[in-house]
Formats: sequence, structure tokens, C-alpha cells
Amino acid sequence: MALGYVLDDVFVRHRPPGPHPERPERLVAARDRLRAAGLEARGQLVPVRPAREDELGLVHTPGFIADMSRHVPGKAGWLDADTYFGPESWDAALAAAGSAVDLTGAVLDGQFRRGLALIRPPGHHAEADRAMGFCLFNNAAVAAASARAHGAARVAVVDWDVHHGNGTQNIFYADPSVMYLSVHQYPFYPGTGAADEIGEGEGRGTTINVGLAAGCGDADLLATFDRVFVPALLEFEPDLVLISAGFDAHRADPLAGLRVTEAGYRAMSERLCRVADRVAGGRVVALLEGGYDLGALGRSLVEVLEVLDPQGEERVASRSEPAAGESGGPGEPREPSDEGARAIARTLAAHRDRPWAAQRPEVRSAGPPP
Repeated sequence: MALGYVLDDVFVRHRPPGPHPERPERLVAARDRLRAAGLEARGQLVPVRPAREDELGLVHTPGFIADMSRHVPGKAGWLDADTYFGPESWDAALAAAGSAVDLTGAVLDGQFRRGLALIRPPGHHAEADRAMGFCLFNNAAVAAASARAHGAARVAVVDWDVHHGNGTQNIFYADPSVMYLSVHQYPFYPGTGAADEIGEGEGRGTTINVGLAAGCGDADLLATFDRVFVPALLEFEPDLVLISAGFDAHRADPLAGLRVTEAGYRAMSERLCRVADRVAGGRVVALLEGGYDLGALGRSLVEVLEVLDPQGEERVASRSEPAAGESGGPGEPREPSDEGARAIARTLAAHRDRPWAAQRPEVRSAGPPP
């Protein structure tokens, strides 16, 4: 089974009316770096196609879809202070959601083992009834809901973008079949993502947030994966792992204050692929979200490609494989900062009634979340 990937010039044609961090050059930088790393020889291109209204309607309201279809196609303007659209943005937004659906479906059908979608505009801030935060439609949510309709019993969405994915969280907040896990800078835009946001109703416990203070880096994110995300995912046993793969937590990114490196993105990818190999038949699909330093974006994506590429599975498997809750491979930072440890403890405390969290020693002394 090969790697499937999405890459098309339609995403370059989503252009801002003036200077803006979410710009076409992001995709050009990513494309050029990945092609130089052998993307075309290592994977199979999945053609883009526009999402259908019924697919968007799995997560977005009819009124929102109708409003967008009236106001966006062929025009230019702003949906809020941050979120622009241009004459070809409608085509790009539909292609991003539709391609996410097709790539996810191909992975579920066994055509590919893993997938990488280089798409824009990003999606994880888009709510059921609102575009925001550079995002028009919620690509990851559409893909997750489509996967459920495709037959997946449970889907996990792991979001490592520096900004919390409020849209994805809210869409699935009461849904026990979709687990949303986010590690992000907090407090920060969009203001959501506190540790005590854990879902509601039947979905209580399937929203997991670790909000890290500015200055946290690789050790803090990897500890989040080892102590929170990996145990939770192993207990949840998803049929598919989607990654909302933003790269704006990189230490070079101009929009935020986390300090992640290319090695950190590789290590997070390795952990998710190992989890997927154990419980999800190896099925992992990464969807591009943010990342605004062009060099950091390209370099980090190459590291993710190295892990997602099924030809590199032997390299991933040969690294030291930690048990749930243990630190990872050789050369990785072992302990989080004090700020990171406190953030992890708050999340464990918020989920203290879940077996994966209750077994952790940190939860016994963490106290209630603030």
C-alpha cells in the first residue's frame, strides 16, 4: 500500500487582497520542498474534486453553506477581520474539503496506508455555521464525518496547530465516535481549548485539550503525546487517525510563541503512526492547517513525509518504541518544562474518571483544573 497525497495549483489560486500570512507562497514552499524530497516517487497523486453540498452538510449548516455559495464564488472580500476570500477561493475551499474526503476514503478502502493533503485554505477554526480564523470550511471535520459515513466506527482528530481548533472541537463536542485531541498555545487565539473543555453528553471525555504556555517546545509536546494522547488513543481505538497538521508551533513561526522544531514534528508523527499501527490498521491522514514561516513549513513537512511514507516504516518501527505513557526514542528530550508539566497535570485532572488518565500518577496530585 502506497502513500496517497493531494497537491494541486487550485490551492495556490486562493489569494488574499493584500499582505496576509495565509498566502499562496505557503503551498509553493511546501510543494517545492516535498518534491525535492521525492514526494512524487514516494506517493500517488489523488486528483482534486469539489466537495458536494451533502458532504459539507455533514458538519456545516444548510444556511451557512447557502450564504457562502451566494457571497464567495467569483468575488473578493472579508468574512471577518482575519478571513479573506478572492475570486478563486470558492474553488479552492471546495477542493480542499472534497480532496480531504477522497483521500480519507482511499485510506479507509485500503488503496493507501497513509495520506498527506497539501490543501488550503485551512479549516480547523471554521464552525458549523461560521467561517473564521483564515478558514472557510472545516476540512478535517468534513473528512472525519465522511469517514464515519464510510463505515469507520471511531475517528480521532489530533490537532497540533499552535491555535486551538475551536471549530473541530465544537462540531464533535457531543459525539462519542470522534475523539478530538489538541495541543496548542494557551491562552491564545481563538480563546478556546482549556483543559476542562472535555465534551458533553455522550461525548464527554472525547475532547482532550492540553494548552501550553508560550515558550514551551519539543519536550512539552512530546510529553503531552506520551502521557495524554497516546494512552487516550490506545483506549479509544480509532479506525482512522486524522492530523490537523499546522506548523505554526515551530520556533521560527512569526504568529505564535511555541518552540517546536522539525525533529519535534517528526517525533509526534512517529508516535501517531505507531498508535495507528496498533489500533487503526496503520491508517493516518495528515491535512495541512497553519504554518507561516515558509522555510520552517517546508522543512517540517519533509520530516512528516519521512514518517508517513510507508517505505520508511522500517525506520519508524526500528526506533525505540515506548509503552503508553513513557518517553520516546533516542536523543529526544525526556522531561517537560514546569509549565508543560502543569498543563499536562491539568488535563489529566480534568479526565480523572477515564481509565487512561486515572492510571497516571500525575492525576493523583494534580487537583482540580483551574
